[in-house]
Amino acid sequence: MLTFELFTPTDDLRPVFMAGSFNGWVTRDERFKMEKIDEGRYRLVLPPDLHLGRSVEYKYVKGGWDSEELDHEGFPPVNRKISTTHPKISDVVPRWKHHGSGYDPAFYPDIRIVAKQFRIPQLGRRRRISVLLPWNYKETNRRYPVLYLQDGQNLFESGAPFGTWGVDKRMASLAQHGKGDFIVVAIDHGGKERIREFSPYSTARWGEGLGRDYARFLAETLKPYIDKNFRTLPAREHTGIGGSSMGGLISIYAGVMYPQVYSKFMIFSPSLWVSQQIFREPLRFHHLSPTKIYFYAGEQESASMAPGARRFKDIIEQRGFQPGTVQFRLELDPAGKHNEARWGVEFPKAAHWLFG
Repeated sequence: MLTFELFTPTDDLRPVFMAGSFNGWVTRDERFKMEKIDEGRYRLVLPPDLHLGRSVEYKYVKGGWDSEELDHEGFPPVNRKISTTHPKISDVVPRWKHHGSGYDPAFYPDIRIVAKQFRIPQLGRRRRISVLLPWNYKETNRRYPVLYLQDGQNLFESGAPFGTWGVDKRMASLAQHGKGDFIVVAIDHGGKERIREFSPYSTARWGEGLGRDYARFLAETLKPYIDKNFRTLPAREHTGIGGSSMGGLISIYAGVMYPQVYSKFMIFSPSLWVSQQIFREPLRFHHLSPTKIYFYAGEQESASMAPGARRFKDIIEQRGFQPGTVQFRLELDPAGKHNEARWGVEFPKAAHWLFG
């Protein structure tokens, strides 16, 4: 038998249920309603006739999925996973979802389309560019840090083909807690040309890589335009770049290629496998001012993802930078998979670490 004990500092009158692999993720299942034993403290002993297997995945809900558990940043965490060899599990839920939303709509960012066909002279192409401004941008005269993110189609639009990070909602939740004061610039990818544009290297499989020209576009064309037309803090210490998969690869390359432009890297599940040359790029780092690198990788992605992440971190650290020059935070998720939903969960954690 498994005993679960739960503590939640933000308790209310709604009952707590468990939903998981043991009951087909059914909510409001009376068999898995937890007993309230004290204020904010609950207990449940799973029925002894359950066939659990070696491990169990689960979450806590105060009724249905519109009232599920949230992490410290206000977002649904990944499924909890434990081994059934442990007789007692103690968990903490810091917050709960209310009315199907993890944020106050009053803090929703001001989303603007900069241009549907923004010119990329380095590639002879055009691309949609969007900005997500802090909720109170129009009511203040403040200037803000900026984060440039790749794959704009998958960042905030509902119905995106591969899912969405939900950056808009996550910025709202961060702002609600006083942590979302930055601008996101979302650059749409090039569709069929995405891999070539995001690859700095020529390969037998995809041909000539256009990543160098794309990186030039970001630093030499797009950033000056954004700085001119929005109230930004243009210095490198306030400027970040990031993306996932191939977008993570080009963000590493662009950041290394333009260290005078970017000081913050948000790298999620980068496609390091494209070329071994990416592991030589850190050798370009010379006399850097303080730089922060947030690197996420899921251990349920490709077999090379987590080892590649560790290798990249080791290379950076072996460069022997002066203490405090480069801060490298590596987040390895044992259950992490290669998808937008997981990167969205990681976004507020990375943004808060990078921008404070």
